[in-house]
Amino acid sequence: MRVLVAGATGVVGRPLVGALRARGHQVSALVREESRAKAPDADAVVVADALDRQGLLSAVAALRPEVVVHQMTALRLLRDDPAAAFERTARLRTEGTANLVEAAREAGARRLVAQSIAFAAAPVGGPVLDEDAPLYVDAPDPGWAATVRAVAELERLVLGAPGPAGVVLRYGTLYGAGTAYARTGATGQAVLAGRLPLPEGAAGITSFLHVEDAVGAAVAAVESEATGVFHVTDDEPAPADQWLPHYARTLGGPAPRTVPAALAPRLLGWFVAHQLTEARGAASGRARTALGWKPGRPSWRDGLGTE
Repeated sequence: MRVLVAGATGVVGRPLVGALRARGHQVSALVREESRAKAPDADAVVVADALDRQGLLSAVAALRPEVVVHQMTALRLLRDDPAAAFERTARLRTEGTANLVEAAREAGARRLVAQSIAFAAAPVGGPVLDEDAPLYVDAPDPGWAATVRAVAELERLVLGAPGPAGVVLRYGTLYGAGTAYARTGATGQAVLAGRLPLPEGAAGITSFLHVEDAVGAAVAAVESEATGVFHVTDDEPAPADQWLPHYARTLGGPAPRTVPAALAPRLLGWFVAHQLTEARGAASGRARTALGWKPGRPSWRDGLGTE
């Protein structure tokens, strides 16, 4: 098939281009001008900004893709300018998604596969939730509430608009090369420096996903006829008091110290405190059934902290 990957220089988008070509698809990589030099090997490289509606419409129309894959974020900016990273990512998930949906429809694409996140659920109910659980759009932290509302809008646009059949892949917390959880990533460096303590209790659940398995799920979604929203995670949702000490040992860093839970938001920031104390895991049975996908690394224990 003719497949367009938007966000083709990202941690998932870059290997996805190669994986799709290896399956025999004709793949075009959509990149911004400043990322042209980092574009992956593809059948075509097309320069356009998803926030430039007319430029995007023209670029996609010329390609006539059958399937469009949305892997766009601006999270590469997190190290240098976290506020800008989250602001631009929110725009890409709202304005950029609206433009990409319109471009896919106008170009005659029959399918649209989009990246979302599996850790945006409200902390209510059991420790592991399925895709029907409500999103945390009213989170007490304004930044996280804005992020979740942008995710909700992305999903609404992809699944609810007329045009291409929509698929939303809610990735778990990504680990592996190029992610925050790589040894050189922000989280890896914080753990190595002893800057990521465990709040008392540390009962928050994280569902991890290796980058290679995110790529595999996207390939499966491109080639499937299934539609809807799917959690894409490994098979072992884990509380923070299990995965964080294991991660520190694997990295060769110091054991995380324990801090009072009440101090965690001030010491770690609201989101990290939420992840470690009250976040819910994500059940991914629907992706296995509908997409025929399963993780090559079923447990984070097989690789978290080794790359």
